[in-house]
Amino acid sequence: MVYDALSIPFHSNSSPEIDKSLQREIKLAKNIQMTLLNGKVPTFKGGKVSGQTLPARLIGGDYYDFYPLSNGTIRIVIGDVMGKGIPAAMLMILTRGAFRSAAGSCKGPGETLNAINQALYDDLRALGSFVTLFCADWDPSKRILTYANAGHNLPLHINNENNVISSLHKTSGIMIGGLPNQTYQEGNIQLRCNDTVFFYTDGIVEAKNEEGEQFQLERLINTLTEHKHESAELIGQRVIEAINSFTKDLPQKDDITMVLLKISENM
Repeated sequence: MVYDALSIPFHSNSSPEIDKSLQREIKLAKNIQMTLLNGKVPTFKGGKVSGQTLPARLIGGDYYDFYPLSNGTIRIVIGDVMGKGIPAAMLMILTRGAFRSAAGSCKGPGETLNAINQALYDDLRALGSFVTLFCADWDPSKRILTYANAGHNLPLHINNENNVISSLHKTSGIMIGGLPNQTYQEGNIQLRCNDTVFFYTDGIVEAKNEEGEQFQLERLINTLTEHKHESAELIGQRVIEAINSFTKDLPQKDDITMVLLKISENM
């Protein structure tokens, strides 16, 4: 049986005291999760990185994180755990631990995803679950983003010079928990002044309105194009506003998470 925020009261014979206890524990779990997700955001010369997440329930299974490396590179990860609510939140915490453990010892994003997959494979197989992750290393000194993908949505590159928004080039790699001993191919992209990279989970493009129509990639690209000159935090806020306007504030069905990397003119 799955207990989560939408399950309360979860049993017809449950007492008000048990319900209150569960609600209190879920709120505590939410505080723990939001504290872990809203950790210190790294700073660097020549740009800014930011992240936002909106769980569909009190707690969710989306994940993003930043890990500053000793050479000045910032390791970025965003992911989506199968399912929602408390079960997904527990796997999200498991994933966070695996990322934090791997990030400090692995040379690049591909090696990091390989280590996470090796660490989580047996547990995820036993639970019949999986996690999609996109991991990237941002080198501010060279303005190069190196990345690897484990079955996640490809981030969008907002090219300021030609005003084109396109997905990063595809690299091979299946979701975490899919198969053991995986090798994750790496790709890279040279970013320029005022370029932005938008990392996201599928809760954004799959948000639905009253007619059951999805927000879709096209509306996301239109929103990013309209607000590309704004700060990373404001672009993220504009995306959330666009989704709320589209859904007319219907209850959110899936977790929504995004990370923005915006390059400035100053190095």
